[in-house]
Amino acid sequence: MINILVKRTTLLWQAAAVLVLAGCYNSKRTDKKIFHYNADTGIPSLDPAFAKSQATMWPAHQLFNTLVEIDDSLHIVPSIAKSWEVSPDRTVYTFQLRNDVYFHDDPAFPGNKGRKLTARDVEYSFSRILDKQVASPGSWIFNRKVDSTRPFVAINDSVFQLRLIRPYNPILGIISMQYCSVVPQEAVEKYGPEFRRHPVGSGPFRFVAWEEGQALILKKNEYYFEKDSQGIRLPYLDGIKITFYDSKATEFLLFRQKQLEFVNDIEASFKDEVLTKTGELRQGWEGKIVLQTNPYLNIEYLGILVDTTNVLLKNSALRSTKIRQAINYGFDRRKMILYLRNSLGTPAESGFVPMGLPSFDSSVVKGYYYDPARTKLLLAQAGFPDGKGLPVTRLFTIPIYADMANFIAKQLEESGIPVRVEVVQKSLLLEMTSTSKAAFFRGSWIADYPDAENYLSVFYSKNPAPPNYTRYNNPAFDALFEKAIRETNDSLRYQLYRQADQVMMNDAPVVPLWYDKVVRLVQPHVKGFKPNALNLLELRRVTFFE
Repeated sequence: MINILVKRTTLLWQAAAVLVLAGCYNSKRTDKKIFHYNADTGIPSLDPAFAKSQATMWPAHQLFNTLVEIDDSLHIVPSIAKSWEVSPDRTVYTFQLRNDVYFHDDPAFPGNKGRKLTARDVEYSFSRILDKQVASPGSWIFNRKVDSTRPFVAINDSVFQLRLIRPYNPILGIISMQYCSVVPQEAVEKYGPEFRRHPVGSGPFRFVAWEEGQALILKKNEYYFEKDSQGIRLPYLDGIKITFYDSKATEFLLFRQKQLEFVNDIEASFKDEVLTKTGELRQGWEGKIVLQTNPYLNIEYLGILVDTTNVLLKNSALRSTKIRQAINYGFDRRKMILYLRNSLGTPAESGFVPMGLPSFDSSVVKGYYYDPARTKLLLAQAGFPDGKGLPVTRLFTIPIYADMANFIAKQLEESGIPVRVEVVQKSLLLEMTSTSKAAFFRGSWIADYPDAENYLSVFYSKNPAPPNYTRYNNPAFDALFEKAIRETNDSLRYQLYRQADQVMMNDAPVVPLWYDKVVRLVQPHVKGFKPNALNLLELRRVTFFE
């Protein structure tokens, strides 16, 4: 009974805190610098072990730190680790940790005082990702990469070792992911399943309160270890308030009322009001808002299940490589980007690996483009001349991409390929694709780290879903992929990446749509808010103009 009362008291306090802070944390009514943004899809968890979506990655980046991180130029730079060395055989990485990183003050610690972060915390956090009891969706990042007996070792408080089975060049990028955020064991054990809504980290902001569906409040970490070039302690902001309006129209209205500091991406219903077809601000908006665009390591695509043992493909035309290729040639990506995206993106006419990565080369990796004659030829070769006898294929998508799906379906139908669009909620689509219950589906892949391996791992047959949602399996691709991740020479590794990308594209388990751009509408008073190719929400150096 005491535990129940304590829990109820805690929940009531949190609810009250949100209501109070929702008023206090309004930068328009106080002199506090509070950054407001809206998470229209909600936040499923604040536990970084479950940071598989942007909705979780953004707050996790504020609450936690990783050993290393990626800067604006896509270089690996120190964070908790101040330096590192690699063994001659490239299988052991030894990290020297800073000695001034502290966890946030929390009841999980004696006297509610946050303690110093040590190498043992890194060992615990990485091991937790692989713990089957935790069931982290990020467990794949270490699978078949790290030593099976002692992969993570705290040599002492300030030295941590990561041990690999074999050389794996992208490993530093891997450990920059939010999955690899460092957490304190005491807090995880104290809060148990509730750690998802009571996070304790060492990041620039600390958790205050979260009323799910209403607001999440984060407060400046006064003891954060990083300083700017003038010796001023980061972050500059006093706090962050995240709301959860699920309507993009409502979000845009709040932005227009200056209740949000920025809007990420521009929803179809109001993009023509704000942007020209060439992707520039319309005259009426100039000076009132700031448009930020930046290359974005994200590809939008349609995935096709290619596991022929799956009952969904028993009588499906998608079993045929020629049909999948016909779909790829059957619609106009350039027209779609011009009219439905206002030129915010580049038609994906090369491989799955997007623009912005050093290995990208459209002159080497040949993808697909609009060619109705080629589609007609492939349909005939597949035994369906002019599409006669071709069964209807169901294309699953989420509401905000319904217009894209309908555009593609209409053009495919004109080419002789009947497609029925079915709009479902994002959570259902994720469940369907993770369990191979959707044969044709809309997807996107955002880079976790700036290496083509991150994209090609989506097709590696030994990976589960996620990331291998299509269940693609080709030994030739696997061999090139495995050779590439062992290669330490960048130029040679990039060549292997391109070869693997081309092999996969020829098999057509996906229909690439466009290589994305970061698109943000920002209030003019926001200073130091820069977009980046990973579209991480970077707020450490953000402040407001007076």
